[in-house]
Amino acid sequence: MEEPPSQKRSLFERISSWLLREPDDREELLELLRTACEHHIVDPDALMMIEGALQVAEMQVRDVMIPRAQMDVIDINQTPAAFIPTVIRTAHSRFPVVDGERDRVIGILLAKDLLRYTTSEPGASIRNVLRPVVFIPESKRLNVLLREFRSSRNHMAIVVDEYGGVAGLVTIEDVLEQIVGDIEDEYDFDEDADNIREQHDGSWRVKALTTLADFDAQFGTQFANDTVNTVGGFVIGQLGRLPRRGETLLAEGMAFEVIRADSRRLHTLQVRRSPGSSTAPSA
Repeated sequence: MEEPPSQKRSLFERISSWLLREPDDREELLELLRTACEHHIVDPDALMMIEGALQVAEMQVRDVMIPRAQMDVIDINQTPAAFIPTVIRTAHSRFPVVDGERDRVIGILLAKDLLRYTTSEPGASIRNVLRPVVFIPESKRLNVLLREFRSSRNHMAIVVDEYGGVAGLVTIEDVLEQIVGDIEDEYDFDEDADNIREQHDGSWRVKALTTLADFDAQFGTQFANDTVNTVGGFVIGQLGRLPRRGETLLAEGMAFEVIRADSRRLHTLQVRRSPGSSTAPSA
C-alpha cells in the first residue's frame, strides 16, 4: 500500500537531516549511506562503489598485487616460438619482460606490439618494442597509485619489496575492481551462459556461480553437498577463506586455480584434471 504524500515528505525530511549532518567518522558515514540505500535514495550500485572507493583509500598495493611466483613473464632470451604460446594461453594484454630472472625486469611487452615485432626486419630484437617499467613499493596506497596510473597512462606496475626485489605486479584493473567489482574484458565469457567453457589447452574456465550439480555432471565428480551450492562456495569452504587470484586448490583429482577474484567475491576459476585422475568429463 502506497504511503500518503505527507508521510513520504516526512520520511524524506528525516533522511535529508541524517545526510546533512556531518558524520563523526567513516563508519557513521557508511551507516548514513546504507540507510539512504534502504530507503531508495541511493542506488545499491552507487553505494557499492562508494564503499569500494573508501576502502581503496585504506588499502596498499600488497593487498591486491599478483605475487611474484604467480606472474606470467617473458624472458628476453626466449625465442618467439617459446614465449608466444604463453601469450596465447594466458590472454593477457601486457607482460613483464625479464632478463634471465624475475628480479631483472627490463620492460613491459604489449601483446599488440608483437605485430610490430613479427613484421619488422629479420633479426630485429624484441627489445625495440618494450615499454618502460614502472616500479612501486608494496606500501603505496591504492588511491595514490590510481591517480598515478591516470596521470602517466600506465596500466601496469612492478611491485618491489624493501630490499629492491620483485614482489609482484599490479594493474589498473586490479585497483578499479576494488571500487566497481569485477571488470570483464573480451576474453571473458557471458555471465548468464556458458558457465563451463573448454579452453584450447585442455583446461576449463568455470564461473564461480556454477552449481556443483552442473560441475559434477560435466566432470563426473561428486562435489555436490548440502552445505554449499556453487563451485565458488566449495573452493572458499575448502580453503577456509576468500582466495586471491592465482591461488590453487587440489580436490578429488581436480585442480582449481583462481582466475578472477576481488576483495568481495570469487568470480572465475580455471579447472584442470590432475595427473592420474580417473574421472572423465561428459561429452
